[in-house]
Amino acid sequence: MKIGITCYPTYGGSGIVATESGKELADRGHEIHFISYAPPLRLTGTSANIQFHEVEVSNYPLFDHPPYTLALATKMAEIADAERLDLLHCHYAVPHSVSAFLAKSMLKPRRLPIVTTLHGTDITLVGSDPSYLPITRFSIDQSDGVTAVSNFLKQETIQVLGAKKNIEVIYNFVNCEKYKPLRSHPLKKCFASHNEKILIHISNFRPVKRPADVVEIFARVSKEIPSVLLMVGDGPERSRAERLVRSHHIEKQVYFTGKQDSIEEFLGISDLLLLPSETESFGLVALEAMACEVPVVASRVGGIPEVVTDGVDGYLPESGDVVKMVQSALSILGDNSRRDRMGKSARETALHRFCPSNIIPAYEAIYNKVLNQDS
Repeated sequence: MKIGITCYPTYGGSGIVATESGKELADRGHEIHFISYAPPLRLTGTSANIQFHEVEVSNYPLFDHPPYTLALATKMAEIADAERLDLLHCHYAVPHSVSAFLAKSMLKPRRLPIVTTLHGTDITLVGSDPSYLPITRFSIDQSDGVTAVSNFLKQETIQVLGAKKNIEVIYNFVNCEKYKPLRSHPLKKCFASHNEKILIHISNFRPVKRPADVVEIFARVSKEIPSVLLMVGDGPERSRAERLVRSHHIEKQVYFTGKQDSIEEFLGISDLLLLPSETESFGLVALEAMACEVPVVASRVGGIPEVVTDGVDGYLPESGDVVKMVQSALSILGDNSRRDRMGKSARETALHRFCPSNIIPAYEAIYNKVLNQDS
C-alpha cells in the first residue's frame, strides 16, 4: 500500500507512535509518505520505502496566524495525487483529520480513505473545548476508520464528543529490540555510583504530568535509599521543579537533562520510572520503561491500568497520593529481588502484548477494511 501519514513532528507520544508505526510499515514493504511541517524527530536514517514531504506555510499580513490547516490540506491533496496514495492516516484529530477531509473533498470523484488515530489530548483537552468540539466530532465522524490507543480513550471520545463512528482500539507498541535493559552501559557512570539507584521521569513537563510530585517523591525516597533522579524532557513546569529541588537541597542528586533523542539509553540504565500524571490516555513512556525491565510507579488514571498491572509490573497509587507513591518506590528499590522480578515481568508484558508484530497487523487490517468498504 501507499500510505500518507500526518502527525505532529515533536516529542509527544502521538508523533512517536506515528513515526515508529510508519517505519515498521515500511519494513513490511509498504510505501510511506510523511506529510508535516517538519521531519518527525524519530525519523532517523534512510529507507527506500519512506519519503518526507514538507508543508510550507506562507505568512500573509492579513493573517494573525499562518493558515496551517489549509496548507496541510493542499499538500495532502498534492501528494495523494502525485504519488497515487491509497489512503491518509492522521494521528491526532485536529487539525490533521480536518485537513484530510478537505484534501479528500478536493480530489473527488477519486476516493481517498482517511484513518484517524486518537491519542489523548486531541479529545480530553482540544476536543472538549466548546470552540473545537463540533469540528473535532465532525472530523472523526467523517473519517473512514477511527482508532484509539486505549479503551479509556475510546470511552472518553464517545462520552465527551458524542462521536457516532465505530472506534477500534489499537494499543501503542514498543520495539523491544531497541528498548532493553542496559545495566552496564557507560551512561550509568555519568549519573550514579555503583550503589546508587536511578529513578527517572520523562515528560513534556506540563502541569498534567505533575513533575513537582516527582521531586517530592524523590526527596523522600533519597533519604532512605542512595539514589539519583533523572528528569528528562522540558516544558512549562521545569522551572518550578528546579526550584523545588533547590528547596530540598538535593541539587547534586537530580539531573535535568532536557530533551533527549536516545530515550532508550536513559531508560535502559534506570531502576524505576515515576509517572504521577493526572491523566494518561495510554502512557507510552511506561511501556518503554517496561520493555527495559524498569518497574513503574504511576497514577491509576486513564489508560495506564491497561498497560501496567498493579503489583506485577509496578504499583498504581491514586494520582496526587505522594505518600503512597513514596511507599511504592521504597518497596521496589529496597528489595532487589522484587525489583528484578517486577522488571522481568514488565518486559514479558511488553514482549507478549505490545510488540510491533502484534500491533502493526491491526493497522494493516483497518487499512484493508477502509479500502474495501463502499464509499
